[in-house]
Amino acid sequence: MVRGYQTMGGESSSSSLLVTERTPLRSVQSRRMVEKNIGISQQTLVSTSSDNENGGRKLTQYIAGLAATLGALAAGMVLGWTSPAGKDGVNLAKEYNIPISPTEFSWIGSIFNLGAATICVPIGILTDVIGRKRAMLILVVPFTIGWILIIWSNSVVMFDIGRYILGVSGGAFCVTAPMYTGEIAESSIRGSLGSYFQLMLTAGILITYILGSVLSIFTLSLISAVVPLIFFGIFFFMPETPTYYLKKGQINEARESYKWLRGPDYNIEPELEAQNEALAEANRNQVSFLTAVRSKAALKGLFIAFGLMFFQQLSGVNAIIFYSGSIFETAGSTMNSDVATIVVGSMQVIAVFVSTLIVDRLGRRLLLLISSVAMCLTTLILGVYFYMKIHKVSGVDSIGWLPLVAICTFIILFSLGFGPIPWMMMGEIFDSQVKSIAGSSACLFNWLMAFIVTKFFSDIQDALGTDMTFWIFSIICAVAVVFVFFIVPETKGKTLEQIQIELGGGDPTPSGFHGSKS
Repeated sequence: MVRGYQTMGGESSSSSLLVTERTPLRSVQSRRMVEKNIGISQQTLVSTSSDNENGGRKLTQYIAGLAATLGALAAGMVLGWTSPAGKDGVNLAKEYNIPISPTEFSWIGSIFNLGAATICVPIGILTDVIGRKRAMLILVVPFTIGWILIIWSNSVVMFDIGRYILGVSGGAFCVTAPMYTGEIAESSIRGSLGSYFQLMLTAGILITYILGSVLSIFTLSLISAVVPLIFFGIFFFMPETPTYYLKKGQINEARESYKWLRGPDYNIEPELEAQNEALAEANRNQVSFLTAVRSKAALKGLFIAFGLMFFQQLSGVNAIIFYSGSIFETAGSTMNSDVATIVVGSMQVIAVFVSTLIVDRLGRRLLLLISSVAMCLTTLILGVYFYMKIHKVSGVDSIGWLPLVAICTFIILFSLGFGPIPWMMMGEIFDSQVKSIAGSSACLFNWLMAFIVTKFFSDIQDALGTDMTFWIFSIICAVAVVFVFFIVPETKGKTLEQIQIELGGGDPTPSGFHGSKS
């Protein structure tokens, strides 16, 4: 039966959207008649309705989404900071007058990933306790402490500690920013807002590349330390997500949040009641986390999340970026390594920006498929090229343009699909009961994979050879194609409830009526 609407506090709603437990639903026709008389489907409630012809106001949702992802911009600047430090940290050692060995610098570069991995699960729990907004604002504190240690560092240990703390902040934003944008956005623009995280992350990396080519590392670090403070000043005025308020039973606060996000001319009551009913139903069926995570939808969501994170990190993207300067030189380019790095960073930003425009039109699944096929072919080509180069095959010098085309294609299509979409889908594929910890666990896995690739790539390359390394990446990307095609669902235009029904093997239509069965 479809149960009557209840607020999280147990009070009956004054809304007309009320279905008693005696309402008969004997057929599809009678169900449709009930829907006609009582309200509209969950999907319609979340996106548009006859009372809201154009949906809610989009501008304020975009403003809040961009404000939230300023934290990702700050995290991107942390990621890009090691590039101007020079190969094996020679520039960093010279400027700070601190001896730094190649091994020590590899730790300075990769320990950020360990810091990010450390915070993933705790920040997921914290967001449920104090709210998404407060948790994100608090992250400015470790950001500031980390940059202070970097700016006035006098030893390798201080660099390591500073980078680790910065990793804690950056990794936390990888959990909270997609969660926040996923909960404030209408389903019609949720994909675009979700892509902003990767867009701002790559923009932060590019800004660091550009500034690092003309400024000292000390000055670059000072500028980087200001960005989290700017984020705090802007994001402070953004609303908490309605989802968090509803989970806490704070109906009036959720209503005000919806009004801020959707605009004064939008009737927020149907959307408010639909989401509150979904949360109330989940609350009535509340089970322990261990029980909830063993559900079919949760297990499939975890499998998809971990798979996407695995293929994202082991696609070879870090190796591609690592080799970008040498590949440009091999292709006969006269650009120095700084300019080549800026070119690669620019392509990433442009491609991710294009992804924000098309992800809600073409869908997540198609972009992931295109991205993985392109990555498979380009890494295969790079492997063949390096094989020819190592074995001095005649004519290899005449195709110096080939690796240049391959790396540009890889970067662009990675940034269209496997770059932003795995992070975006973390806010879509988990039920509210498991979202915080499950999504955080997937992020933890991602950062651990990133640490392994960053720390041990050179060792693998020395042991197997550059050509074999890229062929391994090509095989992994080929498996990614199969994974996306058979496992990953399309979430474009679907409500979060519909996605859960689909993952659980149920019929996603009609939505809005998924109460207890008689």
